[in-house]
Amino acid sequence: MTHQVFNQPPPLVDHDVAADPALPPDLLDDDVVRQLGRRAGSAEVQRWAEEANAYPPRLRTHDRYGNRADEVDFHPSWHRLMEVAVGAGLAGAERDERRRAAGLYVWSQAEAGHTCPISMTYAIIPALRHQPDLAVLYEPLLTSRIYDPELRAPATKRGLLAGMGMTEKQGGSDVRANTTTATRNGDHWLLTGHKWFTSAPMCDLFLVLAQAPRGLSCFLVPRVLPDGSRNVFRIQRLKDKLGNRSNASSEPEFDDTVAWLVGEEGRGVRTIIEMVAMTRLDCVIGSAAGMRAALVQAIHHARHREAFGRRLVDQPLMTAVLADMALETEAATALMLRLAGSAEPLRRLAIAVGKFWVCKRQTAVVGEALECLGGNGYVEESGLPRLYRDAPLNSIWEGSGNVQALDVLRTLRREPDSAAAFLDEVALAGGADRRLDEALTGLKALITGTDEAQARRVTERMALVLQGSLLVRHAPPVVADAFCASRLGGDHGRTFGTLPPGVDTAAIVDRAAPPAGRGAPSSKPS
Repeated sequence: MTHQVFNQPPPLVDHDVAADPALPPDLLDDDVVRQLGRRAGSAEVQRWAEEANAYPPRLRTHDRYGNRADEVDFHPSWHRLMEVAVGAGLAGAERDERRRAAGLYVWSQAEAGHTCPISMTYAIIPALRHQPDLAVLYEPLLTSRIYDPELRAPATKRGLLAGMGMTEKQGGSDVRANTTTATRNGDHWLLTGHKWFTSAPMCDLFLVLAQAPRGLSCFLVPRVLPDGSRNVFRIQRLKDKLGNRSNASSEPEFDDTVAWLVGEEGRGVRTIIEMVAMTRLDCVIGSAAGMRAALVQAIHHARHREAFGRRLVDQPLMTAVLADMALETEAATALMLRLAGSAEPLRRLAIAVGKFWVCKRQTAVVGEALECLGGNGYVEESGLPRLYRDAPLNSIWEGSGNVQALDVLRTLRREPDSAAAFLDEVALAGGADRRLDEALTGLKALITGTDEAQARRVTERMALVLQGSLLVRHAPPVVADAFCASRLGGDHGRTFGTLPPGVDTAAIVDRAAPPAGRGAPSSKPS
């Protein structure tokens, strides 16, 4: 032997992911949330996550005889992750939205990719209700807690999964530029065209947009028709993505593909936007979860790793970095929980604000967490490279940053009740912190007469002010004060670890630290 292994952190396994101080007591006491937390931190589920990403989905376009197959094969660990998520009600709309958000937040810290079809299945319900006959037929199966992955006629299955297909090559977010056409054929429609980015192509049902005679409309496309025959859903290829490797994203083509109209013809965007609003909320949940997962790894490493005679966590500069990341993460979690269960006129505006800001901050937090581990964080075994590759995703899907900021600007201009509701929400913490009060006054002036070029600036400020209000109301003073001083008072640099003097960084890190998992750190031999 040339050396002994010491001064390495123990694996962070068999710990309770739900033991998160940012979750309020009613959610910490929720049986489903706690069960998901214990499973998410287990060695078994961590292995599932690794395998689902190490062995990505594989497309089979044809069978051995040359017939179209258009099926995607997943590693068994993907199916195990899906089974737990569906069984916990994360894809079912009957669970209280706030509790469901907490469960998704906890569970997706184990593995994010499989939550894509979970999110879309949950989100399809409000849009599908625009067509009551279809909702009556499919909603009980979409809200089922039974995972049934085989492609069969939907009505013969014990549970269904749903996806969506909006974007095309030539338009991207500009879905009104879509060229896929819809032609009426008796009691159904026939679609011809393509979609450019359709994830989870093995779902049973899809909401898609196509041009009907009266304009862009929303349609329900089943993979398998009621008689058991395959609908035309030709998967040309799977995307070779930066991250999100466990999840398949595809390019399907339609050729007289059978579909049913959902909602009013020519009002497709208004119909499908109800699904999009729900998936945008799940993007915020997923980004908050990714930030928390990375932060936990960084703190765990720093508590067990020594350098220059002291634990990393006891070194003031490292403590400042970790505390700064913890503030960012807790603020994201607080905002996510407020968005879940929110109602109009606040909901649409606040979700766009949260989607813009929280999803962008994920990349910064995960990158800093990786750096806390140094070279150990840069290798695949640490899990942080997967978190880093996944980090930009939620900021892109369901409308990128510019789309969200412009949506915020339009809502401020066209829906004064939404703007008033947002300001009223922030004002609930009025008088509790001078910096928050001053920031709210400045925000009121900023949102008046803002032009398009300032949309990001306004949206960012709205997010920070709302986060500050939530932390002042719900977080301990040490957290709220540090956030308001750094994010609202302007006493902060452009990188993590630049909090103002006097912040009790050790208390913030102790609050955010994960509970001890199984194992002990390797110590220096005597």
